[in-house]
Amino acid sequence: MTRKTAQAAPNTAPSTTAGGVAFVGTGPGDPDLLTVRALRLIEEASVIITEAPEHADLIRVVRGTTGDEASAEAGFEVVDGGFGEDGQPLTHAARAKVVVRYAKKHARVVRLLAGDPFLYASGPEEAQAVAKAGISFEVVPGVSSVGAVPAYAGIPLTTKDHREVAVVTCGEKVDWSRYCDTPTLVLLSAVGQIGEIAQQLIETGRSPQTPVAMTQVGTTTEQRTVTSTLENIAADARAQRVSPPAVTVIGKVVDLRETLSWFETKPLFGWRVLVPRTKEQSASLSNRLRHFGGVPEEVPTISVEPPRNPQQMDKAVRGLVEGRYEWIAFTSVNAVRAVREKFEEYGLDARAFSGLKIAAVGDKTAASLLEWGLRPDLVPPAESQSAAGLLEVWPEYDDVLDPINRVFLPRADIATENLVAGLIDLGWECDDVTAYRTVRAAPPPAPTRDAIKTGKFDAVVFTSSSTVRNLVGIAGKPHPSTVIAVIGPATAKTAEEHGLRVDVMADKPDVEVLADALAGFGAARRAALLEAGEPVTKPSDRKPSGRRRKAE
Repeated sequence: MTRKTAQAAPNTAPSTTAGGVAFVGTGPGDPDLLTVRALRLIEEASVIITEAPEHADLIRVVRGTTGDEASAEAGFEVVDGGFGEDGQPLTHAARAKVVVRYAKKHARVVRLLAGDPFLYASGPEEAQAVAKAGISFEVVPGVSSVGAVPAYAGIPLTTKDHREVAVVTCGEKVDWSRYCDTPTLVLLSAVGQIGEIAQQLIETGRSPQTPVAMTQVGTTTEQRTVTSTLENIAADARAQRVSPPAVTVIGKVVDLRETLSWFETKPLFGWRVLVPRTKEQSASLSNRLRHFGGVPEEVPTISVEPPRNPQQMDKAVRGLVEGRYEWIAFTSVNAVRAVREKFEEYGLDARAFSGLKIAAVGDKTAASLLEWGLRPDLVPPAESQSAAGLLEVWPEYDDVLDPINRVFLPRADIATENLVAGLIDLGWECDDVTAYRTVRAAPPPAPTRDAIKTGKFDAVVFTSSSTVRNLVGIAGKPHPSTVIAVIGPATAKTAEEHGLRVDVMADKPDVEVLADALAGFGAARRAALLEAGEPVTKPSDRKPSGRRRKAE
C-alpha cells in the first residue's frame, strides 16, 4: 500500500515587500458612521482609491482639505476606482487592477468601499487580486446598509417575537417561495422590480396586507421612507418617485416605525440652513445644526484681515510686555487670535501675561484663551455674555488696590464704543486698539445667490449685525419664506432695518443656543402641522408671498 505524504497547507499569507492595501468600509452614507480605524487609515494614506463620487467629500472632511487640488498639496493622491475615463462603471476585475497597480508603487493605499467591504461589495474579488500579487492587505469592516438604513428609518430587523431575517439581492432568478415563512425580509436593489416581487410573495402565501417600507438614500439628510403594504407598494413607490439606492423591509417589524422613527422626525430634518459666517467660526454652529437634522451651508460673508496700520497694535503689545496695563479685555475669538499672532510674530508666549488681569466677554472667547494656556480672571455669567454683561461685572478703578488704571482693549475696527465708555465711567483709561478688520467677503457663487433669493434655503442664522449687512450686500435678501434666526437683539434690529422679519432669537448670544432656538422653532412647526392633519413640509416647500419682509 502506498503511503501518502501529508502536505502542509499552502502559505497564502502575502509578503510585505510591496505596499499594503487597506479595504475600508465607509458605511451607508453618514460620515459619522466611519470607524475609528477607518479614520486613522484615511488620515495616513498616501493613495486613496474611491468607489463613489461622495467619497471625495468624505476625504476632504477627514483630511481637512478644501478643494480638488488640495490632495496633491497635502501629500496624498485621490484615485477614482469606481469609474473609468469614459465615465462608465468599472468591472470588478478592472477595479482590482487599479488597486494592484497603485499598491505596487505606494506604501499606504486605502481602498474605500461603500458599506462593508466584504458584504455585497467587490472587496473579496479585489482582495484576492491583491493577495495573488503578493501584497499585504487588511480589511476594515464598515457599517452595512442592510442594518443601518432600516435602523435610521426606525425599523428594527429583529425583536423578541421576530428572530429570523433574510437578506436578498434582487435579480432575475430569485426563488421567492424560499422566503414565504421568513418573518423579515431585507431586499437590496429591489426598486425597479418591487411590483413583480410583491406579487410573487403574495402568490407564495404572504398576506397582501404585509407591511412594507422602502427607504431611499438612507442615513443621510436626504433620507425618505415610504411605508405601504405588499399589494400597494408598487403604486405607492411610483407615486412617491422612489429611486435607487433604497433598502426595502418586508414584515411586521415595519409597523414599529410609527413609534421608533427618530431620524426623519428631527426638528430640522432636511432643512437647508444658510450659515453666513467667517469660515473659522462656523464649525460649532454647523455641527449643532447637523445634530438636529439640518444641512448647513456655510457662506463666508466676513473676511478677517490685519489692521491697515499695525503700529497701534505693535505699541500696545510692547506696552503689555512692559507692564503698562492692569487689564486686557478680549471681546471675541478673533481678538484672541489677533493678539496671539502678534505675540508669535515677536517670539512671545503666554508667559508675557504674568501679573496681568484678563477678561473675556463669553465662554467661547474664554475657551480660546484656555487653548493658549490663559485662564481669564473675569467672564460675565452665562445669561449676559456680551459687552454690556462684561461691564456689569467689571470692578471700579480703586487707586489703592489697583496700581495701574489702564486697560488694553484689542477689538475689531467696527466695534461699538459702549464698552469703552462704560470702562471710562468706572474710572479706567482705555487703549482701544484695532486688532483686526472685518471686511465684506466676495459674493458666493451664482447658484447660492439664486437659492437665497428664491427661497431654496429653509432658514438663515445671523450671528452678528455685520453678517446681516454683508449677506444682503453680497447676495441679496433672503426670500420671504426663509426662517430668519438671530443671535440677539442688536442683530434682530439690523435684520428688521433690512426689511427682514425675525422668527427666532437666541436667549443668550451663543451660537449653539441659537441653533437650539431654531430647532425649537422647527419642532413647534412640525407639531402644529401634525396637529392640523397636514403633511410635514419644510419652509422651502411653501412660499407665501410677502410674509417675511416688512415695508421698506
